[in-house]
Amino acid sequence: MTFDPAALNAGDTAWVLASAALVLFMTPGLAFFYGGMVRAKNVLAMLMQNFFCMGLVSVLWAFVGYSLAFAGDHPLIGNLDFAGMKDTVTKGPVLLPLTIPPIAFSGYQLMFAIITPALITGAIADRMRFSAWVWFLGLWAILVYSPVAHWVFAPSGWLFERGALDFAGGTVVHINAGVAALAAVIVLGKRKGWPSKAMPPHSLPLTLLGTGILWFGWFGFNAGSALGANGLAAQALLNTHMAAAAAMLGWLVVERLKGGHATTLGAASGAVAGLVAITPCAGFVGGLAPIAIGFIAGAVCFLAISLKNRFGYDDSLDVVGVHLVGGVVGSLLLGFFADPKVNVAVTAPGLFITDGKVDLLVDQLVAVGATLVFSGVMTFVILKVLDLVVPGGIRATDEAEEQGLDLSQHSEVAYSYAER
Repeated sequence: MTFDPAALNAGDTAWVLASAALVLFMTPGLAFFYGGMVRAKNVLAMLMQNFFCMGLVSVLWAFVGYSLAFAGDHPLIGNLDFAGMKDTVTKGPVLLPLTIPPIAFSGYQLMFAIITPALITGAIADRMRFSAWVWFLGLWAILVYSPVAHWVFAPSGWLFERGALDFAGGTVVHINAGVAALAAVIVLGKRKGWPSKAMPPHSLPLTLLGTGILWFGWFGFNAGSALGANGLAAQALLNTHMAAAAAMLGWLVVERLKGGHATTLGAASGAVAGLVAITPCAGFVGGLAPIAIGFIAGAVCFLAISLKNRFGYDDSLDVVGVHLVGGVVGSLLLGFFADPKVNVAVTAPGLFITDGKVDLLVDQLVAVGATLVFSGVMTFVILKVLDLVVPGGIRATDEAEEQGLDLSQHSEVAYSYAER
């Protein structure tokens, strides 16, 4: 779609550019959030996996990722019209009217593409070869992220056309990465010594710092998705904050009731669970709905993290319990709370807004199910193939795992205690 320069709005452009910077800042925030939760011998490896996403995904986005996600009018996948960033100065996605330069839209969406696979690293912590991560990251960004982004975010995508709603990435980002994380830990197997060996976080202050950065950056993630400096952006920003606050409370209430203590790690995890759950809803709900969504997500995600012990999958840093479950909770609750008074794009209001109509809830269920199946199966296949072709396989050796991935994969250590 050719961009009309007369439609350019300087305020909208400034807000989206600032939001893009905020979203990029979330990736180092995520690195700190995860880095504090691993053992000291693996913290640099965790930071590196996250930071590396900013390099490889950016280059792949310029070559083919953006084009596959947003070019053309096919319902399943984009074409190569924007490959190599061709025409991205003058043309935007089909049927998407913009008041910002198309190149700004591409840059903003790039930041989503960066952080989505980075979320997976929390599940595979302490045991994946860095060389295998490099190959997986590149393949997943192209073969999984771009198609799902096209389905949901591109106006020609089949889920978009069906009527499924996802304001800022409940399906595209969180369910997509969450189910990929589940597939990855199934293929990789458990960490050496898990669950009998204690593996406590090495730096909870680092995790809390990461949480603060994520919370701050999430305003760009959600409010920036309004693609304009307007009332919808303000609504999304406030919804984001309220959901995070309520989810922290929901998590801590259940944690206190079940374990007798309200922990700092619980406060951090609860806030992130609320941020995840409000992501698909941020620009479609109002009033007290974000508080309800956040509180429910905090409580449900706390209960969900116990599933890994029950079913025996080693999700190191609870990506499945927080991002997969939180994304599903938010995406489905949107089917109850979506309000056309907040956003005219809500053509099928939520169950609680109308007199019991389930049209939107059905569309949300379809979107959730399609993302679960596609991302889960594709991730499983990619990892199985890589395990056959990557020298030594995708998993670090027992010796490398025991030594720690910082030394074995990067020949570095985060902390030196030799001289004090």
